[in-house]
Amino acid sequence: MAAMGAAFLAGGINSIAGGGTLITFPALLGLGLSPIPANATSTVAIWPGSLGSIWGFRRELALVPRRMLLLAVPAVLGGLAGAWLLQRTPPQIFAHLVPFLILFATLLFTLQAPVQRRLRARAADPALDHPPSRTAVVPRWRSGLWILTATVAQFAVGIYGGYFGAGMSIMLLTLLAFLGMEDILKMNAMTSFLSLCTNGVASALFAAAHMVVWSFVAAMMVAALVGGYAAAGVARKIGRVIVRRVVIAVGFTIAALLFVKMF
Repeated sequence: MAAMGAAFLAGGINSIAGGGTLITFPALLGLGLSPIPANATSTVAIWPGSLGSIWGFRRELALVPRRMLLLAVPAVLGGLAGAWLLQRTPPQIFAHLVPFLILFATLLFTLQAPVQRRLRARAADPALDHPPSRTAVVPRWRSGLWILTATVAQFAVGIYGGYFGAGMSIMLLTLLAFLGMEDILKMNAMTSFLSLCTNGVASALFAAAHMVVWSFVAAMMVAALVGGYAAAGVARKIGRVIVRRVVIAVGFTIAALLFVKMF
């Protein structure tokens, strides 16, 4: 029941503000799972939520240039590499890394709102409503340097996503902005698409390597989907700002408790 409750909250949080992994992963730790199975189980249980996000952004995703969709290749390869690294990380080392990973993910989540506000402001800037110049984004997509930079950066983000994953969405938004995307809705669509690629292949490897505690997965999947659906009403009542603050407080608190336990 505790795992279902955490997944229900995570599904709602993901649909409102993102960051649901910061709820499910510590909850599974509290239920007695060791860090690596908890991470793998959380990834598999929450992963289907990306399908709903992609469906919601299907119109925006259809407008994304085809070349950008090729980032799925390094996203998949990075996810495989990250999941492979997790599989081969000794449990005691990963246990010591967990407080740092949660702290890092919480810091990324904290930065998400100001980054998105800045991106929305830039997208709404009338000065940007002009025909592309020779130095604009579209010509850069044709350059070898742009392709190399995009591939390497996306591969690195994919490794992090496959290894731990919490906070990957803000890394993707930042990367897409750096690569020249300006429409926040298209960026959210691409973030959902690339997250699906990375977490999907990582989930497949975790399952094949018997790293997933399946007794939790089915119930958590259902709870996450129900939580995502129910979150709309909750969001109207309390607002996403309060939800974000709660997630940030939980993340920093859990990181602090784990640091105290470690030392």
